[in-house]
Amino acid sequence: MRELLRLKRYLLRYKYHYLFGIIALIAIDLLQLIIPRILKRAIDGLATGVIDLAGLGRYFLIILLIALLIAIGRFFWRYLIIGSSRRVERHLRTDFYKHLLTLDFTYFDQHKTGDLMAHAVNDINAVRMALGFGFIILIDVLILGVAALILMVHISPKLTMLAIIPFPIIALFSTRFGRIIHRLFEMVQAAFAQLTERVRESLSGIRVVKLFAQEETEMAKFDNLSQGYVEKNKRLIRVWSMFFPVMILLGMVGQVIVILVGGRYVIFGEISIGSFVAFMAYLSILIWPMMAIGWTVNLFQRGAASQRRLNRIFIERPQIKDGRVPIERLQGEIEFCKVTLTYPGKEVPALNGIDLHIHPKEFIGITGPVASGKTSLVALILRLYEPDSGTIMIDGHRIEDLKISDLRRNIAYVPQDTFLFSDTIRNNLLLGKRDATEAEIEQAIRTAQIYDEIREFPQGLDTVIGERGVTLSGGQKQRIALARALLLDRPIIILDDAVSSVDAETEKLILTSLREEISGRTALVITHRVFALQNADRIYVLDRGRVVEAGRHEELIQSRGLYYQIYERQKIELRLEQI
Repeated sequence: MRELLRLKRYLLRYKYHYLFGIIALIAIDLLQLIIPRILKRAIDGLATGVIDLAGLGRYFLIILLIALLIAIGRFFWRYLIIGSSRRVERHLRTDFYKHLLTLDFTYFDQHKTGDLMAHAVNDINAVRMALGFGFIILIDVLILGVAALILMVHISPKLTMLAIIPFPIIALFSTRFGRIIHRLFEMVQAAFAQLTERVRESLSGIRVVKLFAQEETEMAKFDNLSQGYVEKNKRLIRVWSMFFPVMILLGMVGQVIVILVGGRYVIFGEISIGSFVAFMAYLSILIWPMMAIGWTVNLFQRGAASQRRLNRIFIERPQIKDGRVPIERLQGEIEFCKVTLTYPGKEVPALNGIDLHIHPKEFIGITGPVASGKTSLVALILRLYEPDSGTIMIDGHRIEDLKISDLRRNIAYVPQDTFLFSDTIRNNLLLGKRDATEAEIEQAIRTAQIYDEIREFPQGLDTVIGERGVTLSGGQKQRIALARALLLDRPIIILDDAVSSVDAETEKLILTSLREEISGRTALVITHRVFALQNADRIYVLDRGRVVEAGRHEELIQSRGLYYQIYERQKIELRLEQI
């Protein structure tokens, strides 16, 4: 419960909704308790002959009026309390998502996306249930249960003692069943999540599935998960099917006792027939709170457990601290001094003692074998990770002193794994610059060597490209992503193998036109094709996390080091491709 108390700031936003909802709920509970007393008077009046038809009609109208008030009141307390719990759910989920966006890459490297999605959906739903139905059932248990018991004692203390004999068993069974049902329900939710994830993954990779003729294999996997989902649902249904009959049976035990013993009391004149009917009505009312005790406990336990899991995430803070120095527009000078980076959970450094100096407006090439540290270098410039040691300077400022948002707004970054939205080409291009002119768009797509291909599409720039750009080739997606970055006109542009899906000749054309287009900006081009870097102002060659060579293309060829080896190997590969 202490965990749920941390939601106080959300509840206070809707304190009046909750207050009036609780008042309406209490009023309705009290109105329900009036009806048995009216029945008692009416029946006793009929039994003694003091009520005529007109009097009976008055009792009928009073009960009808109370029933109408109960119906109206139920609408209001449901709207106010459950509606408020939905609003709290929205605020909590929004704050959860907002908080996730503040965390850095290290956190997401260590936590699965599926787990975070479960927190965002299942845990927040459990909190909402505790703040909605949990409150309602708790008040029902307190008001209806206590008041009905008092009124029963007022009619006959001895009969009350006998009537409530099965009630502790009802409360115990309800608590036990509630736990089992909640556990089974969570298993059903987990199975459904696996099923939907299987479908999502299969449909996302539908081309691979078809190309490798894996339809039957995928169908078998889906059928296996689907069968598991059905079996878990059947187990849940079996328990549900047992729950209400058992509760009704136990409740009827109390009613049978009342009929046998209470009937004797009526016969011997200890209580009136009206009191007997009222007692039976109060007993029926009391059964619900006894059944609900277990549900209330489980709802609050689940809500508290879910909020505890959410709190563990809310207390997480970014390991990368934001700087305080604001930036309008960078000049583009970048300097690394003995920088080392080791990813969490890894023993071997991704970067080890990196030294480099990039001057403003330089066109820099970065190359090297696979896993040599090229992308890690970029990650540090973007402050996606913090180095273990060493210093990174941007325009003479320590990078940790700069505001992260300002730093990233000065860098146009194009990763190898591009992401395009299921929208038009135009809207994907305008993602970072909504006010770009047609001339700017045309210049960007010409530089990215995608202009002619877009013109051939039926709707040109207004062609919808499907989920993640599924209707485009890998090279087309990369070039559209490049054009999108060029539109931003930022002082630093970084291409991380951003055109690896195009042929070597097209890549060379892109980088040649790119150099002319961004002559006033600092450019870092990461590529494994060294032919594309021949005109770079300087090339850094990385191997096993270290800068092993640096210089212009001609200088590196003359030194006959790693760069020369890569160049010669790729020259042979290029000749073989031309045969």
